[in-house]
Amino acid sequence: MVVKVFGPLNSGCTQRVLACLLEKEVAFEIVHIDLDQGEHKRPDFLVRQPFGKVPAVEDGDFRLFESRAIVRYYAAKYAERGANLLGKTLEERAVVDQWLEVEAHNFNDLIYTMVLQLVVLPPMGQPGDLALVHSCEQKLEKVFDIYEERLSKGKYLAGDSFTLADLTHLPSMRFLMNEAEMGHLITERKHVHEWWEDISSRPAWKKLMSLAGF
Repeated sequence: MVVKVFGPLNSGCTQRVLACLLEKEVAFEIVHIDLDQGEHKRPDFLVRQPFGKVPAVEDGDFRLFESRAIVRYYAAKYAERGANLLGKTLEERAVVDQWLEVEAHNFNDLIYTMVLQLVVLPPMGQPGDLALVHSCEQKLEKVFDIYEERLSKGKYLAGDSFTLADLTHLPSMRFLMNEAEMGHLITERKHVHEWWEDISSRPAWKKLMSLAGF
């Protein structure tokens, strides 16, 4: 059965879900939601996602929203297919969950603020707050220092295998490298840079970037 993914290809959260589906070799159909036209706030979409955010998925009669919940679901549903993205033992799964929480609460919020100020507001005629962007950059420096220490002890955030802990960072890391022109945050740190080069070279991510036109 084909999974319907409601969201635009240029959305980081949508990309997070699609990267997981590609890793798990799950067939999907992208149902484009035009954020500029406010389609994510219309009644037919709010039935799927009551908070008006992308993405949402429809898998037969099953519906789910929130990208991290979605990737956890598909990583578990297709655990025997493709890469093991959850960890094999209870302890490994706990470490994956730990770094998923780090990404959600210590990393993504900073990136979201930067995307808003640098990408979303200017085309709407509202100048971005560059002081706020700089503040986020300084905070990210500290976050990446912690990542550098962690990655000096293992190839990936949750250990020696690629998992959701790494996958969920891909959209935001791409933004830093290509759109925000803040790639130095990555390239100046040996282990973080090696990690980025590794995870961004995965066939699933490269296929998604091709689909998205990046």
